[in-house]
Amino acid sequence: MPDLPATDIPTTNLPVTDLSGKVALITGASAPAGIGRAAALALSAAGARVVVTDIPGPSSGEGSVPEGTQAPQQTQDRMTLLNALVDDIKTAGKEALALACDVTQAGEITAALAETRRHFGGLDILVNNAGTTLGTGPFLEATAQQWEMSYRVNLAGPMLLCQGAIPEMRARGGGAIINVGSTGSLGAEAGFGAYTAMKHGLVGLSKTIAAEFGVDGIRCNVVCPGYVMTDMHMGANARIAREQGRPVPEVMAERYAGVALRRAGSPEEVAAVIAFLASPAATYITGAAIPISGGTPVGL
Repeated sequence: MPDLPATDIPTTNLPVTDLSGKVALITGASAPAGIGRAAALALSAAGARVVVTDIPGPSSGEGSVPEGTQAPQQTQDRMTLLNALVDDIKTAGKEALALACDVTQAGEITAALAETRRHFGGLDILVNNAGTTLGTGPFLEATAQQWEMSYRVNLAGPMLLCQGAIPEMRARGGGAIINVGSTGSLGAEAGFGAYTAMKHGLVGLSKTIAAEFGVDGIRCNVVCPGYVMTDMHMGANARIAREQGRPVPEVMAERYAGVALRRAGSPEEVAAVIAFLASPAATYITGAAIPISGGTPVGL
């Protein structure tokens, strides 16, 4: 069979499951081609009422990070995108709420959880999706400030959200936490030092929560996407191309040549697994780190 083009990926008619009556909160959900947006749509289609969050301000496609740390090229306003997502969900006859929330700020996390409880009565599903690739590039050129911000967004933020969400879930008899990791949670690729370190930490955090709160009916798993055609991934492709002085399509072709399916994935393919893990179909799965990678090698 001929290789599939990198962009020839399924985006519709993916399976959903029944989440009627459940309330879900998804962080970092504003990116138009992001896993957070796809997860919100998948959970909503399955019947969940969703709360979507992100930080205010322009998005560069490099991930959800506080202002002042973005790449120079900035484009659409995140809250505008987030509100448009809510409008799309409501147009489909579902319930949704958009909230500003910087996952590096404990007070904003507390406020977002309180507003979720006030608006929808509680929380059953948490999807920690907000992330940043800040600090990627040659290891010797990374700064302590970049590593600190990577820690705050990619690891400390999910930890604080889990700490806030678990009492809510315990009060409702259980819940599901899905942390969005990476194949960088399972192995390593040169040039992704801070990101890889924090995504490895996210697996450890998730396994700890699974071990400690399984008795309360709370499950915690990690999805580990490989090459997925998100804004963040395309930003990484562009960065590698700049560093190597090569065309972006050439870099993409080289990266995807090592994927068993010979293509990148779609955000919707990741979202389908998130919806499954949130559902009653996955009630005996916890503490797992699941590659969604098309067979991508995870490195060392």
